[in-house]
Amino acid sequence: MLMVDLNALGRLGFGAAAIGNLYRATPDEEAAATVRSAWDSGLLYYDTAPHYGFGLSEKRLGDALAEIDPDQRAIVSTKVGRRLDPVEPGTDLSVARQAFVTPEPFESVFDYSYDAVMRSYEASRARLRRDRIDILLAHDIGRVTHGDDHPRRFAEFMEGGYRAMRELRDGGAVDAIGLGVNEYQVCEEVMAVGEIDVVLLAGRYTLLEQEALETFLPLCERRDVKIVLGGPYNSGILARGVRGGGELHYNYEPAAPAIVARVGAIEDLCVEHDVPLAAAALQLPLAHPQVISVIPGLNSADQVAQAVALIQTDIPPALWRDLKDRGLIRADTPVPDSITL
Repeated sequence: MLMVDLNALGRLGFGAAAIGNLYRATPDEEAAATVRSAWDSGLLYYDTAPHYGFGLSEKRLGDALAEIDPDQRAIVSTKVGRRLDPVEPGTDLSVARQAFVTPEPFESVFDYSYDAVMRSYEASRARLRRDRIDILLAHDIGRVTHGDDHPRRFAEFMEGGYRAMRELRDGGAVDAIGLGVNEYQVCEEVMAVGEIDVVLLAGRYTLLEQEALETFLPLCERRDVKIVLGGPYNSGILARGVRGGGELHYNYEPAAPAIVARVGAIEDLCVEHDVPLAAAALQLPLAHPQVISVIPGLNSADQVAQAVALIQTDIPPALWRDLKDRGLIRADTPVPDSITL
């Protein structure tokens, strides 16, 4: 029986990769102010991982919440599946490593074994300065990530790490377990042989992508598996649009011409209806009954304020109707009536 009510996460949550110095260094004070702004804005759910800054994100989130949430009312998820190993002597910590510019003298290495997951859980709890972790997610399992090594990694997880996660949940150390992934297919693989409570799915059910409606989301409905939607902007292209120039990214890579054209058509319709593209991107996933929260990455108090405003933006039903009529979203895509925090 779950102690945390997954439906109580709030429609807007906090993705904490950025405060782990994703792509650029962020001062400690700025990271703390970002978390405080989110808390003051009513956000209750915070997601992090050891991989984010090699412990830096968890430390910063833990320090901030210890000050502003001493009763530990916030709902926190973190991840397992990557252990933190010391870097080689002489490693330059001032440059990006695995996309993070962090002073932490570690690197992350995939390890889904039983012992690694148990050690990772305890280390995360210490960095987060919390009595318990509410939600524990297996990080980046899947064929897209591991390629030909996927079968071995999958077996390592199901025979080791998954067993550890079940023990932690069934023993009451965590409230819910699941996956934090960029691909839904591996979720279907896990659900075929195991039981999970929640999936943090990054980028695979968005204003640009609704393929998950075919098999994955119906399976989640049947199994009552909840979805947290990460990466709602598909690496930024749905946040900034394509009309302003500059380099455009989709799914962590330069956007292909077909993606740019599709986003441009969606953006034109949003302009026609006087709706920010980013507002439509944040709100669309929340219309599906299994999606309980959307968690954009936030790296400043201004971004927090912007996300809160976007999630509360009134969007006319005509926009959703026009998107469907022009084939820009699937005809069977659930669309919002209204969104509240």
